[in-house]
Amino acid sequence: MINFEALFKISYGLYIVSSGNKNEGNGFISNTVFQVTSYPARFAVCCNKNNYTTLFLGKYETFSVSILHKNTSADIFGRFGYKSGKDFDKLSGMQIKYGESDVPIILNDCIAFLVCKVVQIVDLGTHMMFIGELTQAEFFDESKEPLTYQYYREVKKGSAPKNAPTYIDKSKFSKKETSYKKYKCPVCGFIYDEANETVKFKDLPINWICPVCGCEKSEFIEF
Repeated sequence: MINFEALFKISYGLYIVSSGNKNEGNGFISNTVFQVTSYPARFAVCCNKNNYTTLFLGKYETFSVSILHKNTSADIFGRFGYKSGKDFDKLSGMQIKYGESDVPIILNDCIAFLVCKVVQIVDLGTHMMFIGELTQAEFFDESKEPLTYQYYREVKKGSAPKNAPTYIDKSKFSKKETSYKKYKCPVCGFIYDEANETVKFKDLPINWICPVCGCEKSEFIEF
């Protein structure tokens, strides 16, 4: 028996992981960034093989981690979490700083950042793990708290994209027949599928908004 609520008790942060240089680059929302050694300081990030950023991580062997704050805008989650860099330039119009090896660093809604040089790559099946040695770190906003995955889920009522390592398709494991509904955002097309969520749509707070474009709950269409 698997109780999926137990998995949600594991603590994560939420970050933008980026790679590339001044000519090209991409980034994605990640909740699997963690320190693996203290001396030298090394960090690991996991990226789905289908994620466009995986190509840049392998090509440039460097990455940045932008640490987001609790009030990060819905646009950031929509741009870096639910859309693909294959379809549009995610970095266009963003506040960008270039770090070691000219890796792009997203500064929007960011309170600190890390830059790492890849020293090891591990194939995990659906995902690749990139282990990087820390080469640069800056902290520039003490007034805001870092965003956690728990806060994102419980307060912002967000969910993990299908490419995320922590995504759970509970409909594949459910043994009892339950009536689930789907609701579609009329602006961006985001689907809130109750079969894959822990909260029914009707039970979401009235001020809940689309995690992709910020559309209000009342505008969603059941289908």
